[in-house]
Amino acid sequence: MSERPETGVVNLNAKFDLFHDRWQPRVIARLNDYQFKVVRVEGDFVWHEHPDTDEAFLVLEGTLRIDLPDGSVSVGPGELYVVPKGVRHKPFAEAEVKLLIVEPEGVVNTGGEGGALTAEGDRWI
Repeated sequence: MSERPETGVVNLNAKFDLFHDRWQPRVIARLNDYQFKVVRVEGDFVWHEHPDTDEAFLVLEGTLRIDLPDGSVSVGPGELYVVPKGVRHKPFAEAEVKLLIVEPEGVVNTGGEGGALTAEGDRWI
């Protein structure tokens, strides 16, 4: 895990310029026990859940579909969707989407599912 950088103004566009891999969130800020993470996504993710916490998705660019047990929701630029704790979900992006995710420190992006898309934990940029 990288060290927490000094506090100050965070430029989201500048942070996105620092990485180009998909499904690998980068921590950009912390608020109490919550982290703000930027992530680029494209294609299909894995079905997973977070039994102990909600997960907030704020779409900055593109359109994200979040599949849920009873259907799906489409989240566009400037829109926010919160997946309640314990709800299985699977994000999907037909083309690249830039997101801001807000969740407690230490949450694994694939929940307990594991696999190739599991991100290295708490990577600061």
